[in-house]
Amino acid sequence: MQVIDDAKTKSRNRPKRDPTRLGPAVPLRFPVALILIFVISGCATPIGVRYVEPGIAYHTLTANVLSAEMPSSFTSRELINSNLYQRFEDEPEKALAVMHAGLAPNGDEDRVFALAELSFVHAQNSGDRSYYLASAVYAYAFLFRGEHGTPPKGLDPRFRWAADIYNQALTRAAMLDRQEYPVPRGGRFKLPFGEITVEFDQAELLWAGFRLTNFVPAADIAIRGLQNRYRIAGIGAPLTATIEAIEGFTIKQSARVPPRIKIPVTAFLRLDDPRGTLKSGKITGTLKFFTPESTRSVQIDGVDVPIEYETTTALALTLEGSPLWDLEIAGFRSGDFTLTRMKTWDGLIMLQPHVHGRIPVVLVHGTASSPARWAELINELQNDQRFWERYEIWLFMYNTGNPVSTSAAGLRSALSTAVAELDPAGKDPGLQQMVVVGHSQGGLLTKLCVVDPGTRFWEILFRVTPEEIELGSELSEQLALERARKGTLLFEPLPFVGRVVFVATPHRGSYRALGFLGDLASWFVNLPGRLTRVTIALATLQAKGLLAGPFTGVPTAITHMNPSNRFLQTLASMPIVEGVTAHSIIAVEGEGNPEDGADGIVMYKSAHIDGVASEKVVRSSHSTQGHPETIREIKRILMEHVMGSQLTGTAVSSRD
Repeated sequence: MQVIDDAKTKSRNRPKRDPTRLGPAVPLRFPVALILIFVISGCATPIGVRYVEPGIAYHTLTANVLSAEMPSSFTSRELINSNLYQRFEDEPEKALAVMHAGLAPNGDEDRVFALAELSFVHAQNSGDRSYYLASAVYAYAFLFRGEHGTPPKGLDPRFRWAADIYNQALTRAAMLDRQEYPVPRGGRFKLPFGEITVEFDQAELLWAGFRLTNFVPAADIAIRGLQNRYRIAGIGAPLTATIEAIEGFTIKQSARVPPRIKIPVTAFLRLDDPRGTLKSGKITGTLKFFTPESTRSVQIDGVDVPIEYETTTALALTLEGSPLWDLEIAGFRSGDFTLTRMKTWDGLIMLQPHVHGRIPVVLVHGTASSPARWAELINELQNDQRFWERYEIWLFMYNTGNPVSTSAAGLRSALSTAVAELDPAGKDPGLQQMVVVGHSQGGLLTKLCVVDPGTRFWEILFRVTPEEIELGSELSEQLALERARKGTLLFEPLPFVGRVVFVATPHRGSYRALGFLGDLASWFVNLPGRLTRVTIALATLQAKGLLAGPFTGVPTAITHMNPSNRFLQTLASMPIVEGVTAHSIIAVEGEGNPEDGADGIVMYKSAHIDGVASEKVVRSSHSTQGHPETIREIKRILMEHVMGSQLTGTAVSSRD
């Protein structure tokens, strides 16, 4: 009974036949031999169908050389109609030659696409790179017809396939026999049906005072650790490149570009009238290289065509094996730990040269952390058109065990120096409306950029003014800065910062800095020798009665984040200066009342401050920088900042 029921079910699900399309009824006096044939063959007709799952059907319709390592149905059809199907199996080069020879003087886009796909197939099977180059030429001719071709229709799936074939074929054609990766070069190159002359200027490989080298095809990279992989779809072979210093050629801001950074680069081979020259076999073209900050589109046949980039791949390659991960704990434990071999480096990192008018978003990491922890946010911002048209990313790195006041002085100094170098005349609107985003301890550094402490910090430590302390001591250099209001205790707010964002910031301290665990963490911190010498000098001043109270040594970052610390309490009581807009993003674990919650490190009551333009609670642990809600809120704030700058016409805010 079960078998019968299943059969009935299948019969009900099978599409009903239309009797009007079956022709005349079969006569009862049917020839016996024919009846036997039907019985033996299971009633199968020479032509018919079988029903398959939708996924299988879709794969059959969309399979191509890149997705399934087999020609698409369009190309198979062209082979069959040209009576070359079996010959391509047996003698692929002869079959391709015959197909090329049969090209019409113009149009003939079905055959042009088939040649692109089949040349790629043969290049893969034979290892002959000239067929990759031929595949790129055919694909380009299919996409951009010039004066002699017929454009593919907008919904033709081959349009996107041809772009992908061009991009990958171009990459593989540039690989030398003994090279694993592509090598940019010009010259005259053999094609199966002729030759191509490629013009190439080595200046294409110059970037921000560096030479681009060691190109890696983005298509060959699998990424781990990032939530999203972004590919900006377009034309061109997406690559990542290493930067190499050029002897005797430097740009000041290039010193802030990390030497290990990988740059997203796209190679594009522009062909001259490709469809019109296919028949003659004399192809000419120009090889160009683009980076995201240089251009996002290229004009072909009077149309702006987007350039394909893979910025996520470059970011992941930069962080693969990066020493940043090792520096997180080392930079917390040792104030003298060298973060870079560059002696003059001040901790400020630029991911690309500054573009006039773009607003820097400065990301400041937290304790025992590094700029690598901003990777998720960087990945999302770099691939949001609203962001990269208006902003650029800067990063600040510091030894996180040092006193908060010392690290904040370093941040203020680095930003001031960069603005002075990039815009000495003060005419760059982007640099005058900077946004600083700080996570955890980085939020305290951020606040110390936009408060005016007057003498309040100084009075915590000293009974006398800076002028009353003799300069002939270990404090001489620091005292000179304090007297100029550029020090750790006496300073002025940065006039070019227009907005700040506090992310999981312990404005009133962290309960993790209390008790045994806080003492233990502080014990692990080795302050820099410079501050150790200052300790001796301060002990001398204490003996002279110049200190405001008992001195137990220079504090660490953990000391400064203790809720009972006077420096922290004083900072918490200070308002942000007028004209700066502030926002809070507070992480709280669990589903309870956020006001009673914490993120595992910082309580809500510590992270909450009055006077901010917005406060967003994210259900997250303390490491909330990469949380989708945190990223979405930072994006919202940045778009609000841009709208404010557009309304004012200059900076978002200004101060007298």
